[in-house]
Amino acid sequence: MSADAIEPQVIEGEYHRDLMSQPAAMQRTLDWLASPARWSEVRRLIDSKPWKRVVLTGMGSSFHTLHPLSLALIQAGLTPVMIETSELIHYGMPLCDAGTLIVVVSQSGGSAEILRFLDLEKHSTVLAITNTPSGRLAARADYTLLSQAGVEFTVSCKTYVCGLLAIEWLAALISGGEQADLLRRLRPLPELAESYLAAWRTHVAALSERLLGVRHLFLLGRGPSLAAAGTGALIIKESVRLHAEGMSSPAFRHGPMEMLQKQMYIAVFSGPPLTRALNHRLADELNQRGCPCDLIGPTATISALRIPEIDSMSSPVLEILPVEMMTLALAGLAGREAGRFELATKVTVTE
Repeated sequence: MSADAIEPQVIEGEYHRDLMSQPAAMQRTLDWLASPARWSEVRRLIDSKPWKRVVLTGMGSSFHTLHPLSLALIQAGLTPVMIETSELIHYGMPLCDAGTLIVVVSQSGGSAEILRFLDLEKHSTVLAITNTPSGRLAARADYTLLSQAGVEFTVSCKTYVCGLLAIEWLAALISGGEQADLLRRLRPLPELAESYLAAWRTHVAALSERLLGVRHLFLLGRGPSLAAAGTGALIIKESVRLHAEGMSSPAFRHGPMEMLQKQMYIAVFSGPPLTRALNHRLADELNQRGCPCDLIGPTATISALRIPEIDSMSSPVLEILPVEMMTLALAGLAGREAGRFELATKVTVTE
């Protein structure tokens, strides 16, 4: 069956608008981060004491974006503890002493768990990454990095990519990098995203053919790509109401592989060169077992899943774009508008 024969009728609603405006939001965020004063102010905060530990916390896609930062801090010789805020407030508060730097990521700065954390936290230094300057998190934090995503309808897309830019900026600063070198690496990203999104109709048509009849999806990766795997599965579930799981490629071998079935589709992020061969070997094995499996990365055979080769830390910014196209394709195949909530809300106000 040709892609043209099953091309879905995509409803170009508010979520679609948010997807298409991601490159502009990324550019605004980079312009905001590029302020020389910003780098020096955060540098003073980071150098203000010898941190015993760094706690990284958030919920949902905000939590998933912390994977690349956690890896960068380990490489820099620090001791990060990555924990969901829902667990931190009930089981992890002993971590939050005067020797702890807490990096809190929250798009709204006002979800139930974040507010509970702010009520409980009394001693630590808090560095916030948020999209809401008027939120309580921004008001409480010792320093706030503001993404410039603007208003977002429901599903995290603009806030995800902009949050990742702020996180990579912070990772480079803590790791002893230079701002000029960092910005040189990040500057091409908005244009690369815009070039990919310009062909969204073609991407959706191709993915519609690939995803026809699919009822279960797995997104697999390693290293920084875990940010895209976790967030990608989340946005499929909430924008299309279809079962999706995001996990590490090795975790899939430890049990979930037994679930292979006809109505399942698996996408494996090629990821950084360090573990790319392992990811490609898994994809080859899954295809040999008869399960539809594609790579997302520079060598993807399907153009809708092909993204440029970029720095490993930046890869989750572009890796999410093909998954977003999957949400449009799946919603179109189901005859519904992607990203329109019926049960959930943009800000979760109940624990």
